[in-house]
Amino acid sequence: MTEAAHEAAQRHLLREDGQEDICFGLWRPSTGATRCTALIDQLILPGLGDRRLHGNVSFEPQFFERAMAEASAKGAGLAMLHSHPMGRGWQGMSPDDVVAEQSNAGAVMGATGRPFVGLTIASDGAWSARFWERIAPRKYEGRWCGSVRVVGQQLTPTFMNHLAPAPVPSESQVRTISAWGAACQADLARLRIGVIGAGSVGGFVAEALARTGFEDVTLIDFDSIKLHNLDRLLYATKLDVGQAKAQVLGDRLEAAATAKSFRAKVNIGAVYEEKAYRDALDCDVLFSCVDRPWGRHVLNHVAYAHLIPVIDGGILVRTNRSKRLAAADWTAQTVGIDRPCLQCLGQYDAGLVQLEREGMLDDPKYIEGLPEDHPLKVRQNVFAFSMACASLQILQLLNMVIAPLGISNGGRQRYHFVDSKMEPNSFTECNPNCLMPGQVGLGDDSPYKVTEHVKGVV
Repeated sequence: MTEAAHEAAQRHLLREDGQEDICFGLWRPSTGATRCTALIDQLILPGLGDRRLHGNVSFEPQFFERAMAEASAKGAGLAMLHSHPMGRGWQGMSPDDVVAEQSNAGAVMGATGRPFVGLTIASDGAWSARFWERIAPRKYEGRWCGSVRVVGQQLTPTFMNHLAPAPVPSESQVRTISAWGAACQADLARLRIGVIGAGSVGGFVAEALARTGFEDVTLIDFDSIKLHNLDRLLYATKLDVGQAKAQVLGDRLEAAATAKSFRAKVNIGAVYEEKAYRDALDCDVLFSCVDRPWGRHVLNHVAYAHLIPVIDGGILVRTNRSKRLAAADWTAQTVGIDRPCLQCLGQYDAGLVQLEREGMLDDPKYIEGLPEDHPLKVRQNVFAFSMACASLQILQLLNMVIAPLGISNGGRQRYHFVDSKMEPNSFTECNPNCLMPGQVGLGDDSPYKVTEHVKGVV
C-alpha cells in the first residue's frame, strides 16, 4: 500500500483508547509471473453510525454496502482493514475475525468480481493480509500473503514468518549484520530484487546484492557478452564471450552469494517483453541498469502503477575534439510514488520510445545519421565509472529500507569525476502535466499497455 494510505489507516485504526477499529479500502491487482499483489491507495472510512465499538468492533450493513458500491463503481476490489491494538508484528486471526471476513467474501466477489482482502494492523504498525479465494460454490478460503509492503519515501515490509522465514545468518555475513543489526538484515534479505540490465553497472549491483545477503535476485537481459564488454564486466572472462549476460551473471552470483539459501532467476529477454515484464512484477524493488528509452519507459510505469520502487542509474562520458576526457558524470535516483519520475528527471526521451518500438534504434543507417554527441551514439564507459554508479544505486536501496536515523530518501545524487564534486542532493517533483502521478496504484487496471509492440504484441 502507499505510505499515505498506511498513515491514514494508522491514524484511524490505532486509537488512543486502545479500542479496535475498522475501515475499508479499494485495491487493484498487480499480476506477476508467480504472484498476485493487491495494491491499496484509497481508504473508505466509517461515518456516524457505520460501526459499533465494544472492545472489539463490528460494522453496520450500510457501511459494508456503501463500500461495496464504491468499489464496484470504480472497478476496484474491496479490502477490510482492522486493528489488533495489543499485538505486535504479523497478526493471526481470531474466530471473530475469520467469521467477519469469510462470511462476506461471497458478497464482495459478486459485487466486484475480485476476492475479498483482509488486513490487520498491529500496535507497531506491522500489517498482515490474506485473500479470500473461492474454492467451491459459496465456499471461500483464506490464503495468507507472504508479505505486506508500505511504499513511499521509505519501503517498509512486514513478512509472514511461516511463508517467508527470516534467514539464518551465515558466518560470512558477520561484518554486514554488525553494521545495522539482525532485524534490518532480515528485512533486506527477504526482499525480492530485480536487476534489469546485466551490463557493467548491473553486474556490480547484482554482485553487491548477493554478497550483502539477499536471497532472491531476478536478472533480466536479452544481450550476449561481446569481446569489447570485457573491460567493464566484473563477472565475465574471455571464455564467456557469446554467452547470455544474464545467465553468466546468474552463475557467478550463485558462487558469490553469502546467504545460506540463494536463488538467481534468469530471464534472457527484454523488460518490454511480456514474460520478462511479468518477472519484473514479481519483485519488491527494481534496479534500472538499462540505457535504452523503451526499457526505462516500462520501468517508469511500473514504479507508479505497480508500486514497485525503481532505482535508476546512468553514466555520461564526454570527450573533446582531441578525443581527451572532458567530463564524466554518474547519477542515481529512486523513482516511485512521492518522487519525480524518470521522464521528468530527463533520464529518457519519450519521443525515442516510439522509435525504439519501431526498430529504428537498431537500424545502423538511422544511428549513423545522428549527431556525434547524441546520447544514442555516446557509448564511452570505464570499469571504475560503472563501479561508482552502481555503488550509488545500492546505497539508495539501503537508505530506502534501513532509513538510518530516520532518513530514507537521499534524493537525486550526481557525481562529477573531472572536478571531483558531488552535487547537493536534489529533491524535485514531476511536471504539472506528467501522467505518472495519475497512474499510482492502478496496477493491471492501468490503460497503458507498455509491452505492446506497434507491429503486434511482443
